[in-house]
Amino acid sequence: MAKAVMKDQVPNKPGTRGAQAAQTAQTAREAPPALDHKLVGGHLRQARKARGLTLTELSERSGIAVSTISKAERGDIALTYDKFAALAHSLDLEFDAIFGRRRKPAAGAMKPSFTASGKQEIYDTPNYEYGMLANNLTGKRMVPMRAHIRARAVSDFPEYIRHSGEEFVFVLGGKLELCFENGKSFKLTPGDSLYFDSSVGHVYLSLSKEDAEVLVCCVDSGSHRPNGAI
Repeated sequence: MAKAVMKDQVPNKPGTRGAQAAQTAQTAREAPPALDHKLVGGHLRQARKARGLTLTELSERSGIAVSTISKAERGDIALTYDKFAALAHSLDLEFDAIFGRRRKPAAGAMKPSFTASGKQEIYDTPNYEYGMLANNLTGKRMVPMRAHIRARAVSDFPEYIRHSGEEFVFVLGGKLELCFENGKSFKLTPGDSLYFDSSVGHVYLSLSKEDAEVLVCCVDSGSHRPNGAI
């Protein structure tokens, strides 16, 4: 006699459970690692306290609101690159150290740093998803990123993003518009690139249905320069 099957019991097909486990494991392997906002915030807090600075004093040095720094230290919000750059300058801190990368003493020539496709560490913000490249390499002069642009309008940003140095963007997929605070804008499609003074306020916008995907490289000049003209 065949066994009765309870209504809330569904017999598994042979291999179903194993296949599901394998799929879950495969997805976990394929997903890029994400940087923990609370962990990053903790590094900021430690650096500030190590220098004997209050939130107010760091705010005065960096030009970033006390509430923003406080929320970032708690991991309640994600900071954009310009905020990270300003805090790094104010704390006299290597950019990499904010992400927990301690600079190692130079021992000969710099060793190559390989980042496999899809394995870059992700720092997620409402408008941008930053994929940090060569993130294990400390003391580098460039900050390369593979980013996805979610923003669709300038109004998505509380203010234009600006930081000292120079910036290069190369479009990998989708359509991108770079809008500058002086009213100028550039529309880019896959294969197009733009090199500009990043101390001029700017924002990246996606013009396509899908998020624009770009390769971005920032080089910090080491000093805050006045806004220039494009």
